[in-house]
Amino acid sequence: MERFVPGFNSGCGAVPASGLSGASRLAAAPGGAAFSSFSGAVKPPIAAQNHRPWTRERRLWWLLWSGCPGIGSVRLQTLDRAFVSLAAAWRAPWEAFARLPGWHAGLEEPLSSYRRRWGEEDPLPAWSRHCGGGVGVLLPGDASWPTAMKQLARPPLALYWKGRGTLWASLQRPQAVAVVGTRRASDHGLFMARQLGAVLAEAGWPVVSGLAEGIDGAVHRGCLEAGGVPVGVLGTPLQRVYPRHHVSLQAQVGAKGLLISELPPGCRVTAGHFASRNRLLVALAAALVVVECPERSGALLSAELAWKHELPIWVVPADAAKTSAIGSNRLLVQGATPLLTPVDLIASLGEGPLKSTSRALPSSPVTSSRPLASSTTMASNHQALLGALGSGSSLEQLSLDLGWSSQDITGALLELELAGLVLAQPGLRWRLR
Repeated sequence: MERFVPGFNSGCGAVPASGLSGASRLAAAPGGAAFSSFSGAVKPPIAAQNHRPWTRERRLWWLLWSGCPGIGSVRLQTLDRAFVSLAAAWRAPWEAFARLPGWHAGLEEPLSSYRRRWGEEDPLPAWSRHCGGGVGVLLPGDASWPTAMKQLARPPLALYWKGRGTLWASLQRPQAVAVVGTRRASDHGLFMARQLGAVLAEAGWPVVSGLAEGIDGAVHRGCLEAGGVPVGVLGTPLQRVYPRHHVSLQAQVGAKGLLISELPPGCRVTAGHFASRNRLLVALAAALVVVECPERSGALLSAELAWKHELPIWVVPADAAKTSAIGSNRLLVQGATPLLTPVDLIASLGEGPLKSTSRALPSSPVTSSRPLASSTTMASNHQALLGALGSGSSLEQLSLDLGWSSQDITGALLELELAGLVLAQPGLRWRLR
């Protein structure tokens, strides 16, 4: 795996923003007719705007802008803060953009061409048809946007996903375990990864990995074999499979768990995309396990980011003579916790957020008028949850209405989604199917 290059912009076709390393360096742009400073109001950073989920229109504008060549997370956040709205920015002259930090003359033609392509006055109807109305995409303004993504120096513009949308409730807090390692693993490394996947699954922990060759594939297989919930973070768009012989494995992960990518459909894949996804793995996890990796490995980048974000790190010790484990063994010297058996990890972490799916949920006075196809096997509290859903509801609203914990509701929603009775909507709301 290629090493991550700081400052690399993973947006499809994006141009690196010279001199800008993150949202903390953003500054409000000078005044102008389309700028927020013109009216005396300066919008707060995106992370501070998330107290209320974005509207459908704002979600579409954000997706539209995120597809513009040359615009990555830094430039889009600059633009979002500088203009009254993203709609106003779309209709602004180039001179307004030229005053923004990080915007240069080389962006004028790509921006003009992109606006002509979708319509300079009202692009949303065509764009909405193109992107499917934003279904299957999580955005920074959505209630279930993972909290740790906001702390990344280069947060993703969007997270495209396929699978069980109910899992975002666990990933948002976050409540998952990431497992990483080398593509060229030893037999011992592959065995330990498979065991880890199975033990974590049995304990109710979502298992996050990169679906690459070697350790990633082994931990996902172990998780699936134990009936667990795998989460695959891809270095390609969702429609691509790499390595190619993981076609079946990727399909199983998407069916039983969740596939995630920051790359939009059709994006050209580069080596840097595989390294860049490591920051997403860490942001989705409450803990990191490094099974086996050499001195130069993307797994070491994951460990470096985990340390920076103060995540606990476990490392599986290996033969000191193995070159495939020099990097992971060195993490032990630097202070990572040795993991001798997968059971030790559960003894430290405890049960995961999905363990409650096998336990009865609290009772509720709410009842459902919708008949269940499998009512003889579904608990009555599932009927209560279906009744509370109505025409659509969020996790937070369901918790208030039913008086259940978010962990209980997440487990019940997952069962109902697997049964084909509920459907996740844009912005991570749920409704009856």
